[in-house]
Amino acid sequence: MLTPGGIERDRDADGRARNSRPRDELGRPQPPGSVGVERIPDDLDLAPAESLVWAQDLLDRGLAFNAHEVLEGAWKSCPDDERLLWQGLAQLAVGITHIQRGNAKGALTLLERAAERIRHSDGPAPHGIDATGLILYADELTAELRLGVDPSPARLKPRLVDQPTEN
Repeated sequence: MLTPGGIERDRDADGRARNSRPRDELGRPQPPGSVGVERIPDDLDLAPAESLVWAQDLLDRGLAFNAHEVLEGAWKSCPDDERLLWQGLAQLAVGITHIQRGNAKGALTLLERAAERIRHSDGPAPHGIDATGLILYADELTAELRLGVDPSPARLKPRLVDQPTEN
């Protein structure tokens, strides 16, 4: 399909827009022919534990945009009763991406949505997800941003699952 300016747009088999241009570590499209970070497949269908491990690895490496794509894949394939939780996790990663890009306003919106969706889980979260800790994390980042604090890169690596404590 051509844009009004006559540029060919990437489309999938169903006609939905797909951007095959390389992306940088913050998920921003780069010029054609550039070297970008590895793309996350659009059709992910992983077990929840695999999604969490992969997303955590990406977050730990500062690739929150890619973590969002992994978590979005889980959200799109999860049971209905887990949908808000996975959506919240994906939005948390997007909120972190906005911080990394210097967009405090966008970060605030996404972090607030993330906390709200994660908060809607009834009882303990499945798959060892640390819902309580993630809500606190999102709320703390939101408070910092409202105070004009620019969180350090080390601060942008939340733990998605409860970690066993060593005695």
